[in-house]
Amino acid sequence: MDIKTPNLNGYEAVKKIRKIKPGIIIIAQTAYALEQEIKKYNELFDDYITKPIMTSDLNEKLMKDFI
Repeated sequence: MDIKTPNLNGYEAVKKIRKIKPGIIIIAQTAYALEQEIKKYNELFDDYITKPIMTSDLNEKLMKDFI
């Protein structure tokens, strides 16, 4: 899920999704990797990945964390 979106940012969207489907795995997608941002991602998301997204990095996260 992208963090910066026009009408509903990723933080608010993930909160709404978790109410409906609490067990769903959500990975934050962002261009921001500052330490304070990463802490926020870890509080709400299962993992995060920075842009530009490399297919190999995404596959590694999926294999490591969720399979």
